[in-house]
Amino acid sequence: MSTTAPLQRPVPTVGVVCLKDDKVLLIKRGTPPRLGQWSLPGGRIEWAEPVTQAALRELKEETGVDAELTGLLDVVDGVFTSRETGETTRHFVMIDYAARWTGGEPVAGDDAAEARFFTREEAMAAVEWDLTRQVIAQAFDRFAA
Repeated sequence: MSTTAPLQRPVPTVGVVCLKDDKVLLIKRGTPPRLGQWSLPGGRIEWAEPVTQAALRELKEETGVDAELTGLLDVVDGVFTSRETGETTRHFVMIDYAARWTGGEPVAGDDAAEARFFTREEAMAAVEWDLTRQVIAQAFDRFAA
């Protein structure tokens, strides 16, 4: 724990593993952290916003897709450090939901550079972060058609 910034706190966020038949919706990140990497649609929870509403809002903002949440998958920490100093620069608490696509075609919006559906195998190859691959696998194992 850093003694130079005692008021720093983790940021609560949501992520959505949106399944459409045998495919999962991913976005290419247009902002840090993990700029340029394929990831789940999601983002910060707004003040006084219920977490499930935040998940559906972020999904819509980043991809233009509508979905129905089907269950809570996991809660994971995203702790990012500076390559130069090794100090923690960001800490997100990510609440990940599974969802079933109900409409819309993926179009990148908000801070996403791209958005599209991937097969499970394509997603596992495209996503670089182990925690994201783990959550995607959980969604397929528990909620895929």
